[in-house]
Amino acid sequence: MDIRHRARLRISLLACATAVGMLLSGCSGSVLPVGAERSGTPAAAPAADLEPYYGQRLSWRECGVPRFECATLKAPLDYAKPDGQSIKLAVARVKATGPGKRIGSLLVNPGGPGGSAVDYLQGYAGIGYPAPVRARYDIVAIDPRGVARSEPVECLDNKQMDAYTQTDQTPDDQTEIAKLRTQYERFAAGCQQRSAAVLPHVSTVEAARDMDILRSALGDEKLSYVGASYGTFLGATYAELFPNRVGRLVLDGAMNPSISARELNRDQTAGFETAFQSFATDCVQRSDCPLGTTSAADAAKNLKAFFTKIDTQPVATGETRKLTESLATTGVIAAMYDEAAWPQLRDALRQANNGNGAGLLALADSYYERDPDGSYANLMYANAAVNCLDAPPAFASPSDVSAAVDDFETASPVFGEGFAWASLNCAYWPAHATGAPHPIEAKGAAPILVVGTTRDPATPYKWAKALASQLSSGKLLTYDGDGHTAYGRGSDCIDTAVNTYLLEGTPPPPNKRCQ
Repeated sequence: MDIRHRARLRISLLACATAVGMLLSGCSGSVLPVGAERSGTPAAAPAADLEPYYGQRLSWRECGVPRFECATLKAPLDYAKPDGQSIKLAVARVKATGPGKRIGSLLVNPGGPGGSAVDYLQGYAGIGYPAPVRARYDIVAIDPRGVARSEPVECLDNKQMDAYTQTDQTPDDQTEIAKLRTQYERFAAGCQQRSAAVLPHVSTVEAARDMDILRSALGDEKLSYVGASYGTFLGATYAELFPNRVGRLVLDGAMNPSISARELNRDQTAGFETAFQSFATDCVQRSDCPLGTTSAADAAKNLKAFFTKIDTQPVATGETRKLTESLATTGVIAAMYDEAAWPQLRDALRQANNGNGAGLLALADSYYERDPDGSYANLMYANAAVNCLDAPPAFASPSDVSAAVDDFETASPVFGEGFAWASLNCAYWPAHATGAPHPIEAKGAAPILVVGTTRDPATPYKWAKALASQLSSGKLLTYDGDGHTAYGRGSDCIDTAVNTYLLEGTPPPPNKRCQ
């Protein structure tokens, strides 16, 4: 597995964690916070009580990785009380290599919410972004508040998280429903116990405001940015708050901020079904396909039967954890993000059919960012914390989920039931939602490039079309293909269009489509 593929499975491919109830959701407050611009007005100086933050300069130091530098940015914990407690945010950069005149800073975010942008920069973007872009931009990353190195949200110890990831998410009776609800309640209570101070202040609006402080600290008049998956919502939120500070924004694998958490999760369920059908169509043409060689429809039935079997008969993995239905489902979902993982998934399913679940367990562990020593990154904790602030819960009770299961199974006969029950977690969240779904227009912003992939599992293509149409300056670029996001994934057509926009400020022509 090459460095790009590892990075995508462990960082940028983690936009959706619905398999364990961490829903990807769109939001932001309907009222602009203090210090933000109103659409269409000139760029204003920050409010007086924010000047100490906007006036700071970063003290760069070596990071232990050649050519990479790190710094710490301060921001208000609570923007309503900027004179109160501050929060420390981790920042990293790799400076422009040349040749050519430096354009400025290019901020990158891999998605999540909860993915570490600093890890993404050091593991991929700082060395893997196209050379012409790295030549003329300082590539910069900030771990959003609550994520990784930026005062991370913590919820469970490693053993508790193991138990959480193994919980049955296709409950067969009231006893199993009660067990699932208990796990969600324990998860939420653990977050409150370990992260009470930061938990109400990790919304996307606050993270976007932190980005504007970073822009100022970097000495840039405007923000240039590449955001993937959830990073598109973060970037769009920035554009809504600070439209006249928008430089060149690329929103790849776009979210639709105007839909409810329930709509979002159902759409995503359908997206993973589309991706699975593409995988299955490819698989059944191979003589060794572990799901049969007749049709994609039969492959889906066989996978569903496999999940049903291990629901009562977990498969050995060579370690103390067995492959449960929930872990197997997560492993399959992980491989849907990138068609380069399909051979690995075929092998893992073949092994599991022969009584060895190690391959699917490894895929699930990659998804959860669980290391071989049993420790977890804070990805899933931050994911829930951000999403549960950004929008009201998809469901309020188990009975609400039960009533919606048929609708979700219509969207995906294979994954629908699990995705429906996974959407319950925010019902028990201790911090009330501060955001609400609404269209983002960002009137007055420079052209914003929105990139959509037609068979993207986690951010369905229709979301990219919706966001591009909502943004007053949105320009849609389409990749006709598989996998999650498009930039830097092998399409010369996509990469050329994005690079031209970043380097010259010229978006592609209307209705540009790549294969």
